[in-house]
Amino acid sequence: MISKNYFSHTSPIYGSPFDMMSKFGVKYSYAGENLAGAPAVSTAHENLMNSTGHRKNILNNNFAEVGIGIVNGGPYGKMFVQMFMQP
Repeated sequence: MISKNYFSHTSPIYGSPFDMMSKFGVKYSYAGENLAGAPAVSTAHENLMNSTGHRKNILNNNFAEVGIGIVNGGPYGKMFVQMFMQP
């Protein structure tokens, strides 16, 4: 997202998060994604937890695994991506 200058759940290269997971061989029965742009982890976490949809993903008991990526750069300072899944 940083190098392609966009902020979206839909990648211009991979499509949806679910398309991307399938493309890279990640098998799941249930999945979700959160995105946040913020200058610090604490700010990103606060913003995600204050958003109903993002909070639901974080607290969803149906998810057994999470992958988290953090990259410096972009208009917010850092980009945070959380990928949730149930195999």
